[in-house]
Amino acid sequence: MTSSISISSNTPMVSTHQARRTDFSGIWVAMITPFCVSAEAEVDFPALQALARKLIAEGVAGLVVCGSTGEAAALSAEEQLQVLDAVLAIVPAHQVIMGLSGNHMQQVLQRLALIGQRQVAGVLVTPPYYIRPSQAGVLHYFHEIANASAVPVLLYNIPYRTGVHMELPTLQQLARHPNIVAIKDCGGDQQSTMQLIIDGDIQVLAGEDHQTYSTLCLGGAGAILASAHLRPDLFLRMQAHIKAGQLQQARDICYALLPLMQALFEEPNPAPLKAILASIYAMQATLRAPMQPASPAMQDKVLQAYSRLQGI
Repeated sequence: MTSSISISSNTPMVSTHQARRTDFSGIWVAMITPFCVSAEAEVDFPALQALARKLIAEGVAGLVVCGSTGEAAALSAEEQLQVLDAVLAIVPAHQVIMGLSGNHMQQVLQRLALIGQRQVAGVLVTPPYYIRPSQAGVLHYFHEIANASAVPVLLYNIPYRTGVHMELPTLQQLARHPNIVAIKDCGGDQQSTMQLIIDGDIQVLAGEDHQTYSTLCLGGAGAILASAHLRPDLFLRMQAHIKAGQLQQARDICYALLPLMQALFEEPNPAPLKAILASIYAMQATLRAPMQPASPAMQDKVLQAYSRLQGI
């Protein structure tokens, strides 16, 4: 049975005294935030920790907490830190990346300082949403964050959520900052993706699940994926095959996963993902309004796509 518990500042955590992480390669899971079935939809901390423990045990590089898939926009600043602390209680700090978004510079820096006290592996930062700054404004924003951050910064380029298009020269300039180490690439511009990989100043991680195979084949370092909650072993095998030059084997896995990856995003993320996770783990499919549960037809579709992966 799931229940809501509070995570205080006294919660014992895995030691955060880790060497500063500079390599963010591999398959990272963009982790959901489970909620209880209640009027307030409180965070279900036992379910959160059980899922985090299972994913790490299955060999993923690490977890991204409070990103888009984690419904961070529906969590208060205090709740976000509680979620982070709950994960850090059972996962080594060097395997945890924390999401950070906002459009109020000082508030973002204040939250960054609190995150930095935890000594996580890094922070995944979007451009300031809604206000649509100029490229000079984007540079200023990320330089302020990178200069102030006690941990490495990963760029999160996702224009369809933020309304901000980060041009290639902007990304190249940011990539040269010593504290900006990687990018979650959801920009949809393959030429920019390839140029960043060629430049070699920043690790490029696929951010669109269906582009994982192509990004890795182009020389990308890894991926941050929502769908890697499900059969992470297949994503790990696909990357291993690509590293070994076994492209046909990797391609077979990619196409086997493709129907599931596509189905998971046919309705707003993470509703389809939560529906299938609730069917196989001790957690609820609850989302916070205005997000709505996946439709019954979508639940059937993702379950069928998932079941077809059995035996692979």
